[in-house]
Amino acid sequence: MTHLHTELAPPPPLAKGALRIVALGGLGEVGRNMAVLEYDGKLLIIDCGVLFPEDNQPGVDLILPDFGYIEDRLHDVEAIVLTHGHEDHIGAVPYLLRLRRDIPLVGSQLTLAFVEAKLKEHRITPVTLAVKEGQVEQLGAFRCEFVAVNHSIPDALAVAVTTGAGTVLHTGDFKMDQLPLDGRITDLRAFARLGERGVDLFMVDSTNAEVPGFVTPEREIGPVLDSVFAASEKRIVVASFSSHVHRVQQVLDAAYAHGRKVALVGRSMVRNMGIAADLGYLRVPEGVLVDLKQVDQLRDDEIVLMCTGSQGEPMAALSRIANHDHRVTVGPGDTVILASSLIPGNENAVFRVINGLTRLGARVVHSGNARVHVSGHSGAGELLYCYNIVKPKNVMPVHGEVRHLVANAALAVKTGVPPERVVLAEDGVVVDLVDGKASVVGAVPCGLVFVDGSSIGEITEAELKDRRILGEEGFVSVFAVVDSGTGKVIAGPQILARGLAEDDKVFDGILPQVSKALEESIASGANDTYQLQQVMRRVVGRWAGTKLRRRPMIVPVVVEA
Repeated sequence: MTHLHTELAPPPPLAKGALRIVALGGLGEVGRNMAVLEYDGKLLIIDCGVLFPEDNQPGVDLILPDFGYIEDRLHDVEAIVLTHGHEDHIGAVPYLLRLRRDIPLVGSQLTLAFVEAKLKEHRITPVTLAVKEGQVEQLGAFRCEFVAVNHSIPDALAVAVTTGAGTVLHTGDFKMDQLPLDGRITDLRAFARLGERGVDLFMVDSTNAEVPGFVTPEREIGPVLDSVFAASEKRIVVASFSSHVHRVQQVLDAAYAHGRKVALVGRSMVRNMGIAADLGYLRVPEGVLVDLKQVDQLRDDEIVLMCTGSQGEPMAALSRIANHDHRVTVGPGDTVILASSLIPGNENAVFRVINGLTRLGARVVHSGNARVHVSGHSGAGELLYCYNIVKPKNVMPVHGEVRHLVANAALAVKTGVPPERVVLAEDGVVVDLVDGKASVVGAVPCGLVFVDGSSIGEITEAELKDRRILGEEGFVSVFAVVDSGTGKVIAGPQILARGLAEDDKVFDGILPQVSKALEESIASGANDTYQLQQVMRRVVGRWAGTKLRRRPMIVPVVVEA
């Protein structure tokens, strides 16, 4: 098995007739999925998603794939194939299209509708090609065949890409629910047909590779929601992803059965469900949907509020409801259902919201205490089936943290894929398919690109470190005026602190030491303000470290008079 490398040289030029695959996101993290395929000087992109920031990335809105590798080759891109409409697969499309607006977007009807709505906010009208399962399209040098797969959003597709180097089958995100709500199962017959023809490289969703067995069918959630609705006396608030059409469908059906009305809360929820209903993916029972403005005219036991924020996102509706910062309120007797799984890294944020809602008196139902959500990704049992059906020559686990990729690789080996034909790669690692064998040939620079307000890629890791220090340790400014002629401190030093528990008076004891250190430095020949500022920083820093046990950010200012 090719192991994950940290130090790799830049890749050699691509051999004639070979296919190159570079993931610019999605390998080593759950999110910002993006793969670039290169053949005969042309590029095909599969997915272009975002990653949501963690607690240790303060102020960051989104994290994008690193487009640096393709930035000067955008004219070679034949198309962007989108496997489905989740944010971690389509969220970065607007940022890529800003660099070249006419890259064709290829995907299913619902996926493209979600992307187009997003692009409208960025004032971009894309070039699109809608495809269905079973359809074959020649996108420049790449022959793409689309295969139906089941996922937690309708209309998801896998794609088989054939070039002179062979066939790559990319699953996108998928599971093998045998009783899906929309009757559209993962097309294992197509997988088998492709396997018969020969799949040279199988790129497989790894998110649930560590979870044994098979994912529970979505159908089992309906009766659970039904019983929760039956036992609820007052308001019901359900939180899920704003693109989880199936879950919203189940909520609409349960509300209809229990004589309740549903109001959608949150901009993305209203937008996406409007699109899904218009295109026929969401069947809205007669008279069930009401506007949020009408809710106040209904009794508490007639209401269901369907909102965003199931991952504890601070600005989403549910967090704001929990913080009393939303027009929707919850209290004793109300029921809140978190219809989603915990994405790794979000646990603390979600538990904070659950605690906040519980404190307000609500009963909180979540996947930890009831089956109100099932994953959208194949468990280990399902992945084993796929390997046996496809019988790929080479395997490259995609979409997941390192532990997920490694677990998926082990499953492939168990089914008989030779270990040397299983490629483990991380973002930026270059994999070439040459003469039927896939192998790591190098790496390209590939970092995290932070979106912060209107700036993209301007924030560096060093700035985030500064933000963390400001947030955790506080800030101290020190100001002094020195007379360069006499070498005396004629004003100050003054100290102003922010974010330290102590009063500014605590610094009174150190001020004489700062003056003394400044005067001694001037006497010994230090004559520029930069040197004097460093003297002040050292004295205050040492004192804060020993006396306050803190390491605040210190900004010294020395003015010469």
